[in-house]
Amino acid sequence: MKRLTPTLMIVCRLIIGATFIFSGFVKAVDPLGSTYKFIDYFNAFGIGWASGLAFGLSVVQCMAEFAIGVAVLFNLSIRLSSGLALAFMVFFTPLTLYIAIKNPVSDCGCFGDALVITNWQTFFKNIVLLACAIVVFALRKQSASRLKKSEQWWLCGVAVLAIGIFCCHSYRHTQVLDFRPYSVGTCIQEKMERPAGAPADVWESSFVYEKDGVQEEFLINDLPDSTWSFVEAKHVLIKKGYEPPIHDFSIVNADGEDLTEDVLNSPDYNFLLVAYNLDKSDLSTIDSINRLALYCQTMGYPFYMLTASTDDAIENFREATEPTYDICICDETTLKTIVRSNPGLMVVKDGVIIGKWNMLDIPQTSFFEGNLLAKCIDFQMQRQTRFYTLLLILSLAFIATIYLLARKSRQSDY
Repeated sequence: MKRLTPTLMIVCRLIIGATFIFSGFVKAVDPLGSTYKFIDYFNAFGIGWASGLAFGLSVVQCMAEFAIGVAVLFNLSIRLSSGLALAFMVFFTPLTLYIAIKNPVSDCGCFGDALVITNWQTFFKNIVLLACAIVVFALRKQSASRLKKSEQWWLCGVAVLAIGIFCCHSYRHTQVLDFRPYSVGTCIQEKMERPAGAPADVWESSFVYEKDGVQEEFLINDLPDSTWSFVEAKHVLIKKGYEPPIHDFSIVNADGEDLTEDVLNSPDYNFLLVAYNLDKSDLSTIDSINRLALYCQTMGYPFYMLTASTDDAIENFREATEPTYDICICDETTLKTIVRSNPGLMVVKDGVIIGKWNMLDIPQTSFFEGNLLAKCIDFQMQRQTRFYTLLLILSLAFIATIYLLARKSRQSDY
């Protein structure tokens, strides 16, 4: 048994550390996505007044998960980190059981959009993590690090600082890692299609009839005779069928005309300015946006604003900015999924997303001159290459630092 203890400790640390690091990292990739998920939970639990705390909680959660994962994986401040990991699991395991039973929100959001799992899968995952956390906490005294306490705290601080900076950058700029259905390179029509043979929703219908002041509910195969009066029909979803990744994308102009097919089937570059809520939009870059819209008009490129705002908000926006482009209506959740910025820009050609930019990243008009498709592809590839290179360098540097510090401490023991 004593021989198995170190191995068991290492395996449990690996599971806890890898899961927490992955969970914290994907949340840092898209902090606003976690914010929206917190708001969904607050509304489901009847505490919508706490929505103002959602963004702060999403940032704190991703930083805490990532830091705890790093500390547990690399055996840093293991007494504290194992206790925090156990506290996390003791809190979230019964919570996810309740969510799995009541199903107030269909997706827990524990891994963001990178890995969507059901509420029951989340609960069973937490059972495994809770067991590992108990093992790590119980054996924490047998896993002392060779590093000095100051060195361990310094490394944990570096991990917190790094994920905090990354989270801030992801919030202010376009995400390089986009796990949402509207990532660059996506063909929107393909993501809207339903595969042949895909399971459909299963509904159970019942009908309420009344006779002599008494109402009763009947199934469709057991309807009453004509002496009963129909009151209402009830439809309950028994089993959810396949839902395409993109299912609420539609563009309707001010005249009520559906422009969705026109945009998706257009061989031109279609510029879509996304602003889900004009009352909350940052209009600091509206002058450059208006210049871009005028450039698109001279080039013959369609330019639309997509919003879910009220008529009053749209009218106030018109008076304040005097836009030269059409303002169309689209679903709010869809717009939040397309781009996290408010406003943001998406360019579509032949139904394929070739470029997306947050408000702060929208290029100058000169960028859109010449072969725009080639420029967008090159721009995206350069961003991904820089990101993965930087991520690899930082990861190797962190691991090398731990190795050198541990080696130094080991040598000082002799």
